[in-house]
Amino acid sequence: MTLLAQVREEHQGDLCVAAVQGEIDASNVAQIGERLRAPLTNRSTALVVDLSATTYLDSAGINLLFELAGELEHRQQRLRVVVTPVSHVARMLGIAGLATVVPLHATREAALQELTPPG
Repeated sequence: MTLLAQVREEHQGDLCVAAVQGEIDASNVAQIGERLRAPLTNRSTALVVDLSATTYLDSAGINLLFELAGELEHRQQRLRVVVTPVSHVARMLGIAGLATVVPLHATREAALQELTPPG
C-alpha cells in the first residue's frame, strides 16, 4: 500500500471489514479511500473500518470517514468505525464529532455484533 499505512480487507457474509494499520494523512488518504471502498459491492450491507491499529489520523483522514458515511448512506449501506477508546485517533474523532454521524465501537466484535441480525 504505502510506507505509512497498510489496509487489510476481509468479508464476513455481506459485511466488509477493512483494518488500517499505520498513519492516515493527506499524503495517503486518496489511496486509503480507494482501498476502503474496494471491497464494497451492491450486495454489501455495511463497511466496518477498524482503526484500532491506526497510530495517526489528521483532518484528511477524518474527512474521508465523513465522506464514506455519506456515500454509504446514499447507497443504503452502513458504516461503523472501530477505535481504541483512549487513543490519539479516538480523541481526534471526538473533536470532529464523527460519533454524531457514525457509531463508534471499541472492538471489531462489537461492531460486527451490532450489524448482525439476531438469530
